[in-house]
Amino acid sequence: MKKIVEFIQKIYNTKNFIPLHEPKFIGNEKKYLNDCIDSTFVSSVGKYVDLIEEQFAKKVGSKYAIATVNGTSALHISLILSDVKNNDEVITQALTFIATCNAISYLGAKPVFVDVDLDTMGLSPKSLKNFLQVNCEIINNVCINKKTNNTIKACVPMHTFGHSCKIDEIKEICDNWNIALIEDAAESLGTYYRSNNITKHTGTFGKLGVFSFNGNKIITSGGGGVIVTDDENLAKRAKHLTTTAKVPHKYEYVHDEIAFNYRMPNLNAALLVAQLEQLDKFINNKRNLALKYEELFKNYDYIDFIKEPKDSKSNYWLQAVLLKNIDARDEFLEFTNKNGIMTRPIWRLMNELEMFKDSQYDDLHNSKYLEQRVINISSSVVI
Repeated sequence: MKKIVEFIQKIYNTKNFIPLHEPKFIGNEKKYLNDCIDSTFVSSVGKYVDLIEEQFAKKVGSKYAIATVNGTSALHISLILSDVKNNDEVITQALTFIATCNAISYLGAKPVFVDVDLDTMGLSPKSLKNFLQVNCEIINNVCINKKTNNTIKACVPMHTFGHSCKIDEIKEICDNWNIALIEDAAESLGTYYRSNNITKHTGTFGKLGVFSFNGNKIITSGGGGVIVTDDENLAKRAKHLTTTAKVPHKYEYVHDEIAFNYRMPNLNAALLVAQLEQLDKFINNKRNLALKYEELFKNYDYIDFIKEPKDSKSNYWLQAVLLKNIDARDEFLEFTNKNGIMTRPIWRLMNELEMFKDSQYDDLHNSKYLEQRVINISSSVVI
């Protein structure tokens, strides 16, 4: 264990505290921020908001991008755009960050949890298909949960730690069951998935995709998110709903429905434009870091370094290892954190939290296995 700590200290060239993932501002961040401040347009109107939407859509290969205040708000709006309402159900994974379930709950909808795949840590198409075949039926082109009599409106798989799930298989299943597919790509900016000899960016397979730019993401705007889609009508409605449903006018204040103040401020967008310029450099850096970790952990038969799954080119946002021995996990966490290396376990399963303990779920066999064994290790870009 001591050699692991020393290895990480050598990578980051310090014996001081090493955080799990810290942002790097090595480009035009200050220049663009100063320009934004000088313009006085620091709120939700300004050239950088327009610029990031244009550049981001081009970067991921979507027709439209709508900038929001954070990834959770982007997911919230995407669920509304998918007609998710009170008492509807949304299938997702139990092994995820709380924001996924929070956004579902904002609408009075209910999360339904299915298992993940061991190799991707993302929602398992096999588990999804099995759950639907056992529990659901199509009535009047609507997917109905036979156990609850509720409508299943959407499915939200997540690309965990930047590794793509088997999103093409999930899309096919959702299409067959008339379920809207919303990709939680909050962690996977810069990750690509190959299907039928076509390589696409994560977030662009479904009806809508959602990204996050929180302070710990691969690039950051402090707080921020983006919705991507190829549907012009959905894009226009997303922008309308995130801008308090204000009807465009030179001076009148007319709002035509209850909506949300979810637009990304120009100040945050200025930071994000500069960060997006660094994305390719950051990804190459992280992929090189992954190679170093892979080589290190070959020497430990009780630790597996988690590599990108088949057909995925991952951004390696958070580097992760799997401790084969459950007891070794806690020892690893305790020793590294005590010695100034921030590490953390994977999330507590959502169905184990008080708010979601009554949710429907399958056996979650793989999710439980990973919950007990996965640890994130130092993942910052190495400067």
